[in-house]
Amino acid sequence: MTPTERAALFRFTYPESDSSWIIIDGFNKGSSVKIIPSERKVVGWCRNNHGGVPSNFCNYFVITFDRDFREHHTWNENILNSNDLEEEGEHVGAILGFSTSKGEKVNMRVASSFISEEQALLNLESETGGMSFEDIKIRAKDIWNAELSRIKVEGGTDDQMRTFYSCLYRSLLFPRKFFEKNSKGDIVHYSPYNGQILPGYMFTDNGFWDTFRSQFPFLTLMYPDLNSQIMQGLVNTYLESGWLPEWASPGHRDCMIGSNSASLIADSWLKGIRDYDIETLYEAILKNTDSVGPVSSVGRLGADYYNKLGYVPYDVGINENVARTLEYAYADFCIARLAEALGKPQEEIALFRNRAMNYKNVFDKESKLMRGRNLDGSFQSPFSPYKWGDAFTEGNSWHYTWSVFQDVEGLVSLMGGKKGFTEMLDSVFTVPPVFDYSYYGQVIHEIREMQVMNMGNYAHGNQPVQHMIYLYNYAGEPWKTQFHIREVLDKLYNWLPDGYCGDEDNGQTSAWYVFSALGFYPVTPGTDEYVFGSPLFKKATLSFENGKKMIIEAPDNSRDNVYVGGISLNGKKIDRNYIRHSELQSGGRLKFDMQNSPNKTRGTSEESYPFSMSRE
Repeated sequence: MTPTERAALFRFTYPESDSSWIIIDGFNKGSSVKIIPSERKVVGWCRNNHGGVPSNFCNYFVITFDRDFREHHTWNENILNSNDLEEEGEHVGAILGFSTSKGEKVNMRVASSFISEEQALLNLESETGGMSFEDIKIRAKDIWNAELSRIKVEGGTDDQMRTFYSCLYRSLLFPRKFFEKNSKGDIVHYSPYNGQILPGYMFTDNGFWDTFRSQFPFLTLMYPDLNSQIMQGLVNTYLESGWLPEWASPGHRDCMIGSNSASLIADSWLKGIRDYDIETLYEAILKNTDSVGPVSSVGRLGADYYNKLGYVPYDVGINENVARTLEYAYADFCIARLAEALGKPQEEIALFRNRAMNYKNVFDKESKLMRGRNLDGSFQSPFSPYKWGDAFTEGNSWHYTWSVFQDVEGLVSLMGGKKGFTEMLDSVFTVPPVFDYSYYGQVIHEIREMQVMNMGNYAHGNQPVQHMIYLYNYAGEPWKTQFHIREVLDKLYNWLPDGYCGDEDNGQTSAWYVFSALGFYPVTPGTDEYVFGSPLFKKATLSFENGKKMIIEAPDNSRDNVYVGGISLNGKKIDRNYIRHSELQSGGRLKFDMQNSPNKTRGTSEESYPFSMSRE
């Protein structure tokens, strides 16, 4: 098989036989097939889905062959229809027979569309017409080589190279394009929200709870044109459904928490990507802050409590309440930043800036961890920081306590200063990998993966804690970030089938690796800073869409030399623990001086620490 974006070519090689078959399965939950022998063609549709779509949802397909059928049949459930050319039902399909000599090849072209059978045929012709199997194969290889060559890494082991490009490949698979080009060449899409065929972009298959952390910031940095199209797709989603998506698959899904679309939009606009209707998106963001959408994952479940009390109470029947509070507070920070950039009224900006500090309302000074808080203001009791779920989302308090992206300095203060903060960070790795799974009633795979990793309660296989390693930079101990980053890069990823330590999750876990292997990470989307870690390769060249190149050099890099002795940008020493978006996009040379022991003086002054609201 070799693919295009909306089509594929298959080449079947058979033994000598008068009974060589191809079976086409339309799947259950509604399907249709029609065999057209004179055109060597099969057309049809399937409706197999698990919700999140209008009633008229269909995946239309067209299949053509390079030779006549010796036999052809349709089937419906368990009944074979020898003479019928067309069948429709709950679960139908087609059977095509050929006579073949040894090694004979049968070539098949297939394309699909969510718009119509005619559009599927147009997709087939426009993407594969006049091209052979080898032509499509070579073109697909060239396309992927061009994409992967945007970042060229050198000076690593073969396995490190394989792992890096495997992760880069996977980070580019999401979100999926859900738009097509009509006969006039216009961009159109089937709306998974209202069932209409409408102009413009649409994307799907992405959960922002996962991908706001690094996958979307990666697209913002390396693929601003694509990011702009995605933003236009978010505008269309709001216009067609009245809501921003939080987990599109392909329409709104009741999955995960938070209103993290605010992070995507703010990060895009604040980093200079502007080719979309930001006022419509800002209107949609504000709607999210005080209401709940068609499913509980859209808008903000518990918004009334959050807006009145500053937190979602533990004892009012709203699950994952601490996680919701923390994510709403971060989203409010992003809204404040965007509102300020758009020149919104000062009182509106102040409202969201104040709400961004709501994380403090679920911080328990006794345990120095985030903890459920009841309606009357008391903290939940009993409390176990090892309990997965309940007040948190697919994690426990050890994981979610660090979800204060916007004000790490404030969190440092709550924990008693830099010493207490770093001790708590250290504790994540030193406490045993024990857990309480009573909320779920079973050991979910994220828990088991944490055990297998055997890095204390650090659960890199799930997203909430993935940025936590970089927080040592905010407390003046960046060498601990460097040590742990390289340990995770070396221990928890590889290029083999078991190469992930947990969920890949729509490109997020891949993008974490890509950023970290380059030597920096977007701890706080919505700001222009990327926090330094420890680069994996001796050299990396980033080619940006603006034509500029950033060359990252670490000539003394090795398995032992994981610590950063010094950093320079275009020959000028920089002592801060971050680099700005504009500095990367301007191109030049970023050099890391690597050594085998910590440099406990570099990047320790207050002005060298990354962004935090407390200092802003």
